Amino acid sequence: MTTDTDLAHEFFQVRRHGDVAVVVPSPEVEHLPETLLEPAAQMVLAPLRADPPNQIIIDLASVKYFGSAFITFLLRCHHLLAGRGADLVLAGVNPNIRELLRITNLDNHWALYDSAAEAIHTLGGSD
Repeated sequence: MTTDTDLAHEFFQVRRHGDVAVVVPSPEVEHLPETLLEPAAQMVLAPLRADPPNQIIIDLASVKYFGSAFITFLLRCHHLLAGRGADLVLAGVNPNIRELLRITNLDNHWALYDSAAEAIHTLGGSD
């Protein structure tokens, strides 16, 4: 039997680098229905709410595209930090996702980095 925790770990990894959290979605989130993405996302966000980082990097290097359910997840991450004056940034963003972010005007809300390593370095996260 698959639990929500198993689901979250199957589709997301979270690594901490000091006060920076790096959330790495697997390529499978591209095909994950909203009914499964939502509980997985909530399981990922729960420890981040309990011990909030100063920054969250979403590493999209393995994701080719995503839909509205994943945008909702990104907005939840953003709101988790916004009240504390911290930032959400995106890394490893391919041209298709850049275009989606441009069309939805979300590229004006989040800094985009070529890689998670570049974002960690820029944001001052420790390895």
